[in-house]
Amino acid sequence: MSASTPATDARTRLARAALDAFAVRGFHGTTTRDISTAAGMSPAALYVHHRSKEDLLFELARVGHERVLDLVRASVATSEDPVEQLARLVEDFVRDHAVVHTGARVINYELAALSEEHLAAIRAIRHDIDLVVRGVVDRGVAAGVFTTPDPRMTSLALLSLGIDVGRWFRDEGRWTPDEVAAHYRFLALRMVGAERSRG
Repeated sequence: MSASTPATDARTRLARAALDAFAVRGFHGTTTRDISTAAGMSPAALYVHHRSKEDLLFELARVGHERVLDLVRASVATSEDPVEQLARLVEDFVRDHAVVHTGARVINYELAALSEEHLAAIRAIRHDIDLVVRGVVDRGVAAGVFTTPDPRMTSLALLSLGIDVGRWFRDEGRWTPDEVAAHYRFLALRMVGAERSRG
């Protein structure tokens, strides 16, 4: 099917409605009727495209996490220098979590509602994201440009800080996504003990 078919449009409307509803009410506080109604569809419409509300959440989480994995890999691929790699990765990761903060909040903070099988699939993608970040930090330590004594813990801290942006960032807030991304880049380079930072 092409991207403009009615079925795809319906899935997109359901996805957007689900993200908004989950963000406001949480997964367990949202009914399938809430989602379908917000999407302008009949109460049974969700089941035409998804086996369950949980299956819809999994689809949102899978697509979102795979997109972030692609993003961090692309960020790292822009340079061979660990300092620049980490700076670009953190800046892109944080900006993304600010720009799509509603979706980021849902796919990171509603995971407990997933089945064991679905949760395992998301954890596998998150592990791959962690490996990208840890790889950059490890290379920086090996090259002598990072001085963090525990690269693994530092990598987890960097990811946690970025993910949390999706929880607190608001469009009408004090800072823009670019301002938050630039500041977190500065913080990240300090955390790893980088001796130089490039603008």
